Amino acid sequence: MTNDAEIAAAELPETATMTVWPTIAATAPGRLVGRWSALEIGPGKFFTLGKLLALVSIPVSLAVFVWQLLPYFCRRYALTNRRIIVRKGLMPVDEHWIGLDEFDTVDIEVLPGQRWLHAGELVFKRGDREMLRLSGVSRPEVFRHVCQTAQNALVSVRDAVRKELVAV
Repeated sequence: MTNDAEIAAAELPETATMTVWPTIAATAPGRLVGRWSALEIGPGKFFTLGKLLALVSIPVSLAVFVWQLLPYFCRRYALTNRRIIVRKGLMPVDEHWIGLDEFDTVDIEVLPGQRWLHAGELVFKRGDREMLRLSGVSRPEVFRHVCQTAQNALVSVRDAVRKELVAV
């Protein structure tokens, strides 16, 4: 019989596959700008109160964007060939992570104000339990698909290595 240590020894080293930076939709002020901008009150589709508020709120959006790049608040989400990581700081420190084999489903929650910003929350779950939440992911459907593809690849490789080690 093989154990997980033998399987891990047969695997490649951990390598980064993709990095995603959260948008301003990860913050309450950013979502407020999204809610304001989504207002469709006005004389037609082109001239709306929301579009006027989007223009007026550009300084707020820029301030939130710059705040998110400050050394202590800076965050990014990294996908490797083994796990999904929340990294913090300019010199990235792994803050939270989840292994690609530690979740069953990836749900997308779109909080108020995120739809206009084309963003959402990625919620990684095992059963009904939330394992990890990535806030303000731009185009969350794309990142979810990439995470699920990486998960499927990891599981397939582990199964193939198990079968190979058992055959030997």
